[in-house]
Amino acid sequence: MTLHLPTPDGGLKAYEPRAEPLAFDTGAPLASRVVFSAAHVVADPFADTTPDSPAAVDWDATLAFRRHLWSHGLGVAEAMDTAQRGMGLDWAGAAELIRRSAAEAKAVGGRIACGVGTDQLTAPAHDLAEVRAAYEEQLALVEGTGAQAILMASRALAAVARGPEDYLDVYGHLLRQAAEPVVLHWLGPMFDPALDGYWGSADLDAATETFLEVIAAHPDKVDGIKVSLLDAQREIDLRRRLPNGVRCYTGDDFNYPELIAGDDRGFSHALLGIFDPLGPLAAQAVRVLDTGDVLGFRELLDPTVELSRHLFQTPTRFYKTGVVFLAWLSGHQEHFTMVGGLQSARSLPHFARAYELADTLGLFPSPELAESRMKQLLALYGVTK
Repeated sequence: MTLHLPTPDGGLKAYEPRAEPLAFDTGAPLASRVVFSAAHVVADPFADTTPDSPAAVDWDATLAFRRHLWSHGLGVAEAMDTAQRGMGLDWAGAAELIRRSAAEAKAVGGRIACGVGTDQLTAPAHDLAEVRAAYEEQLALVEGTGAQAILMASRALAAVARGPEDYLDVYGHLLRQAAEPVVLHWLGPMFDPALDGYWGSADLDAATETFLEVIAAHPDKVDGIKVSLLDAQREIDLRRRLPNGVRCYTGDDFNYPELIAGDDRGFSHALLGIFDPLGPLAAQAVRVLDTGDVLGFRELLDPTVELSRHLFQTPTRFYKTGVVFLAWLSGHQEHFTMVGGLQSARSLPHFARAYELADTLGLFPSPELAESRMKQLLALYGVTK
C-alpha cells in the first residue's frame, strides 16, 4: 500500500513500503570488537504523569528490549543519556533501572555497563566535595550490582569546576576508589549544552590533554573511553595516544563505520545510541568484520549512516525521540510515549523521513506492522490521504 509522507516543504510524497524485512542472525558472540548499545527506556503510557513528574517506566517492555539486544550478541550500556538520563529519568528511576537490568543481565548472561553520574543533585552543587560524594553514591550502587561502571560527564562538575585541576582531582579520586576498571565518558555539548567546557576548557585540544592526563595517572583503572564529540579525526588522534590496554569506544553517531573498521594503526570499539534501533544489523556487520571482511562490514553498515545522521540532527539531544519512534514501529513497544513527554520533540516530517530510511534498510521485523503504525501517526496529524 502506498503511503503519503509529509515533506519539510509542507507537501506530501508517495512512498511504497518494502514487503520483506532483512533476516538477522542471533546468538553468536562478537569477537573482534566490544560493542554496546545504549538502550532506551519504555514509558508506562497509562501512568497519570506530567513532564515534571518522576518517570513512570514499563519495566516488562524495558527489560524485554534489553533481552532483544543481548540475543544478538550486543552488550547493553544502561542508564545513559539514551535512556533520557537527565531528560525525564531522574536518579531514583535510573537506580531502579540499573538494579533491574543488572539482575536481568546476570540471569541471561548478558554484558552490561551502567552510567554513573551526579544527577541526584537537583540543586547546584556547592563544591567539589558534594560532586565527589554524588559520584561515589552512584558508583557504589553500580558496582554493588556487579555491572561495569561508566563514569559519565557531570553537569554539576562542569558548573562548579574552576579549571583542569578540579577534573584531575575528582576523577583521580573516583578512579582510586573503583573496584574494577571503568569506562570514562566524554560527552560533547552538542548532546548536552550544560557540558560545554568539560575537562576545564572550551578549547578541545586543551581539554584532550587534561583527559589524557587523567587516564595516564590511572591506566589500570580505565577499561576504555567513550568519545561523543562527532569528530572522527579527533577520535582517531585521541585513540592513538591511549596507553596500551585502554580501549576507545566510539560514541560518534555520524562516523561509526569508519571508526569501528579502523586503520593500520588501530580501531574503535563501540558504545552507541544508534545501535539501539540498529542492534541486529550492527551485530551482523561486526560478525562479518570478525572474519576479516572489512569491505563486507562497510557494505552493511555504511548505508545506515544517513538514518543515524537524520536522528541525531540538531538539536542532537532530541535523538532519543527518533530512537523510541523506531522501537514503536518495530514492535518493541505498544505505544509511542516517552518519559518527560519527549515524543513531541520532533516534527512529523522528521518522523516520516526516519520511517522511510529505516524501512529502506529493512530494519522493521514486520514491515506491515510498521506501515500500519505509521498510518496511525499520519492520521493523528491529519494526514488521511
